Amino acid sequence: MPAAVLAQAADPQRWQLNMGKGVTATSHNAYEAHMLALVVCIGIGLVVFGAMAYAMFKFRKSKGAVPDTSLTHSMKLETVWTIIPIILLVVMAVPATAKLIAIYDTREAEMTVKVTGAQWMWKYEYLGEGVEFTSRLDRESDRLRQDRSLGRADIEQAHPNYLLEVDNPLVLPTNTKIRFVLTADDVIHSWWVPAFGWKQDAIPGIVNEAWTEILEPGVYRGQCAELCGKDHGFMPIVVKAVPREEFDAWLAARKAGNAAPVAPAGGEEGEAGEAEATAQTISAAATPAG
Repeated sequence: MPAAVLAQAADPQRWQLNMGKGVTATSHNAYEAHMLALVVCIGIGLVVFGAMAYAMFKFRKSKGAVPDTSLTHSMKLETVWTIIPIILLVVMAVPATAKLIAIYDTREAEMTVKVTGAQWMWKYEYLGEGVEFTSRLDRESDRLRQDRSLGRADIEQAHPNYLLEVDNPLVLPTNTKIRFVLTADDVIHSWWVPAFGWKQDAIPGIVNEAWTEILEPGVYRGQCAELCGKDHGFMPIVVKAVPREEFDAWLAARKAGNAAPVAPAGGEEGEAGEAEATAQTISAAATPAG
């Protein structure tokens, strides 16, 4: 399956009812905990409402049923319906707690990316690599949002990723544990990519931590999730996940100052442009600087 299709499947969809599984170890943990709780809740609902429906039909007044008072204030019955919920809570709490601990365990990360929120863009720095850049709303989205003559359908047709495209996406390797340190320059922001299964506040004067391990290559999109000012809605996040070899080549070219532009995803034309950009990047990395 092409990477673009996988990435699109991981994004939230209109009228989506269930929680998305995502493309990271963290999002998979959250999805599994959610599904366990959902199954337990559905089971409880079926038992409780099934028993209610049966009792209302079988022992209805029109059939001459007489209430049974023998179970009123029954110690045995109250003990049973106290113990069963406790068991169910433990069944859900044990795996959920283990997964929650794993979400905050940033140890043994292979690389660290510093994310700094600013009004209204993101700054990325690959710590220890000497590579940093800013990422802001792409010019086409900015132009379209200011064109009052265009309707929603016109904008969507002109730009499928309207308000969800940037000039410089964050490039990350797949199958690599990546540690994030997040802060902000001015006000509180929040870095959020739904397919990754977590979001973390970026607060001035405070450094928060998070981590991810992307399992599938592709382009994943998100937004600032904290109201940060008048242009809060125009602060998208785009992450391009590539195999480790391709990332190493891109990083080497970026260090040399001649990295090829990262091609957007989407369709055969996008995939062809992506392949050409990758070839250029690898070629540039193999050419000695100077």
